[in-house]
Amino acid sequence: MDKWFERLTEQVALSHDEHAVKSTLKRLTREAGFKAYAYISIQPETQMAISDYPEEWQQRYFEKSYAFIDPVVRIAKSAMAAFSWTNSDNGKLTKERRNFYGEAAEFGIGCGLSMPITTGFGRWAMLTLASDEPSFIDQQTFNPVLAAAAVGQLHARLDLMRARPTRRSNIKMKSDELTCLRWSAEGKSMKAIAIIENTTYANVAFFIRNAKAALGATTLPQATAMAKELGLI
Repeated sequence: MDKWFERLTEQVALSHDEHAVKSTLKRLTREAGFKAYAYISIQPETQMAISDYPEEWQQRYFEKSYAFIDPVVRIAKSAMAAFSWTNSDNGKLTKERRNFYGEAAEFGIGCGLSMPITTGFGRWAMLTLASDEPSFIDQQTFNPVLAAAAVGQLHARLDLMRARPTRRSNIKMKSDELTCLRWSAEGKSMKAIAIIENTTYANVAFFIRNAKAALGATTLPQATAMAKELGLI
């Protein structure tokens, strides 16, 4: 998972609105082998969440204020460090919390990796990756420090998006194209980018060619300069 946290940090940095963040989270969640994600920000009076959990479950969760009985939330608040969990180990839970886990399982939420962080002034946030296969989570290893750093970057990005309007451009590029441009701006060759992103040289060349076309640039240095000027990378 440690490499995944690094990719999360990089891809979120290239997301310029909440829709792009959601798309990035959904794609990376599937790449990691999980079924769904949920990001939640807890404040004294309000809760904010983005997730691709089933809509019916999300609605039920907030309408019934399940955050107050959710065992994962309880563990997160007390430990404030990344942890894995499964709803099959619920023998010591109250009947109310066992029922909660049972309902979650009906929507394909059987285990997960949750990464809480404090965000100051009594507030905190958490990213959870969930699966419907309890045995899957036993195979996952992770560095809690890297997990916290990645979720911190995610939270900061979303917080900034809500604080002020994001600079917008009519130019649309795919995440792979933006990623290759960003690595190029960092001085990486196309061969190096292919190794870093675990893809082929031909794919990198293809993404960069598309990026140049989208920007109307004739050279790679011109494309990276234009992308920076437009706030795309």
